[in-house]
Amino acid sequence: MKFPALPLLLSFNGGYVDTLGFLALSGLFTAHVTGNFVTFGATLALGTAGALPKLLALPVFCVVVFLTRWAGLCLERRNLPVLRPLLFIKLLLLSAVAAYALWHGPFAVAESDVMLGVGMTLVAAMAIQNAVHRVHLPKAPPSTLMTGTTTQIMLDLADIMAGEKGEQSAAASARIKRMVVAVIAFAAGCGLGALAFVVAPAAAFVLPAIIAALGLFSNAAATEA
Repeated sequence: MKFPALPLLLSFNGGYVDTLGFLALSGLFTAHVTGNFVTFGATLALGTAGALPKLLALPVFCVVVFLTRWAGLCLERRNLPVLRPLLFIKLLLLSAVAAYALWHGPFAVAESDVMLGVGMTLVAAMAIQNAVHRVHLPKAPPSTLMTGTTTQIMLDLADIMAGEKGEQSAAASARIKRMVVAVIAFAAGCGLGALAFVVAPAAAFVLPAIIAALGLFSNAAATEA
């Protein structure tokens, strides 16, 4: 059985988890964590709930990225697989959130401790995804933020339409194809995440774990098995 490419799965999950977290956890960005600077300021200005998770998201993200890289280097020095074990830890985090969401039900704004725990668990999972992506999939477009990707697509289109020839044009065309697929996957994740939250706000947390499980069997992860 052929599984979708790992970058495609990561992009879909990035959009899905970020959208679902934003809707279910009082506007918390769990993947695009720097966006919480804006929402934290808005929370303080408007006096709404969820300030603490937004404040802690970036520090938690940074610590988990650091630990992920450290763990990866330790595994490398022992000539052990790196990518699949790290993806498995991400799967465990997403599975824990899914199990808790199914047992607990939709999260309420008044449950600040619950929302903090769930939010930081999702932030940790996305931190692992970002670290894995940067180290092991450096040529793939980012999976949690599409602004730079969209900018590059437009720059490459301008080069092609301006009549650039040869290797530069070929490289731009190839890059556009990869990036467009990543943007589409991310957008599909965002749309499905919003739909899932409306239809089944608790069960919606199950899909990211399923997608993460598929990632363990993608070609990139399988090469380390």
